[in-house]
Amino acid sequence: MSSYDYDLFVIGGGSGGVRGARVAASLGKKVAIAEEYRYGGTCVIRGCVPKKLFVYASQFHEHFEDAAGFGWTVGESSFDWKKLVAAKDVEIARLEGLYKKGLAGANAEILETRAELVDAHTVRLVKTGQTVTAKTIVIATGGRPNPHAALPGHELCISSNEAFHLEELPKSIVIAGGGYIAVEFANIFHGLGVETTLIYRGAEILSRFDEDLRRGLHEAMVAKGIRILCHDMLQKVSKGEDGGLILETLNSGTLQAGVVMLALGRDPNTEGLGLEAAGVAVDERGAVIVDEYSRTNVENIYALGDVTNRVQLTPVAIHEAMCFIETEYKNNPTRPDYELIPTAVFSQPEIGTVGLSEEEAGKRYGELEVYRAQFRPLKATLSGRAERMIMKLIVDAASRKVVGAHILGHDAGEMAQLLGITLKAGCTKDDFDRTMALHPTAAEELVTMYAPSYRIRDGKRL
Repeated sequence: MSSYDYDLFVIGGGSGGVRGARVAASLGKKVAIAEEYRYGGTCVIRGCVPKKLFVYASQFHEHFEDAAGFGWTVGESSFDWKKLVAAKDVEIARLEGLYKKGLAGANAEILETRAELVDAHTVRLVKTGQTVTAKTIVIATGGRPNPHAALPGHELCISSNEAFHLEELPKSIVIAGGGYIAVEFANIFHGLGVETTLIYRGAEILSRFDEDLRRGLHEAMVAKGIRILCHDMLQKVSKGEDGGLILETLNSGTLQAGVVMLALGRDPNTEGLGLEAAGVAVDERGAVIVDEYSRTNVENIYALGDVTNRVQLTPVAIHEAMCFIETEYKNNPTRPDYELIPTAVFSQPEIGTVGLSEEEAGKRYGELEVYRAQFRPLKATLSGRAERMIMKLIVDAASRKVVGAHILGHDAGEMAQLLGITLKAGCTKDDFDRTMALHPTAAEELVTMYAPSYRIRDGKRL
């Protein structure tokens, strides 16, 4: 009989922690999981899911405009922010209930409390002060928005967390940042009728994405009316006499806004967790250091998801949890696979991508073939919308293997998910060429680009 209270104790009730706890419990292990806020974590409660619901809401004004080109007469429309927030809250509560139901159904013990490490096998439940022991511990506490405390007036700003719960929709917003969170929220607020400015210190938004897609999205956002200030940053935020916010910038002078949102990266949620007491090592950002099997430097303690400095995506955290189960409970040491992860930016237009960008591939392969198409989608011919789609395939010339696929346009994320299967299977450009086109679709361009648009040799375009 075990001398511990639990076989497994999971700290953090997000997607990775819940998956690990539920599956371990279903294998007959005695499992407890503790969450101090709400089950579902960043993705379900204050991230991917509510954000995508807001994206849908923000697209309707364009749908109403487009309808006229197809013969529809749409009457006067109005938008109710509070009704959207309330509907979102109902759906999030439903999903949280499903997470708890899955845990309970597997006989995992659900604890609604902050949990902190006392030592390598002991956890303190903050709500009651009780301590419990576990043979194995998993840290899955995720991340939180960087408050950018060095910015004077940062306390007057909101993060993506608060954006989901604003009492009123502001008339204007300035969003600081150029990553996918900043870009997505800029499109959301603009689509809901808010005067929107994006300010970013870099030369172009979305630094880790393919250059063609970055530029194409930037141009589309500006054409819609979103103001983008690159090579710039906030210097100070203060409250004006009218209750609005006054922003001092590095290069654009003084700006005014009803709300300022900081989307300047995320930090691992490790502060005050007791990691030092347990002997768990962290890096300079506070992220838990793990090996290729998600194990920390303390043999019985693992860490999953955004609390580690790896790939910060919900499906990745879930994948890491399943690898942990294989390693710890099925005698099958399994490393998480981070190659060819499909990724989407739910901007307007949307980005979907999998594999290497042109810039990354140019550093890795001696010669590349790049297939690129830019076109106006069929729907836009009647709607009158000027937006154009971009599709791009990056091919290793030696093996003919497709090493990157990138799309800018409607439903790009859906296409990227399917392309992820294709690239993961190792398909070549010849396989694409042999595939019959499905007409009329935008995706048929992926299998009808027969001649390369250009080649790259030793990192230089020919």
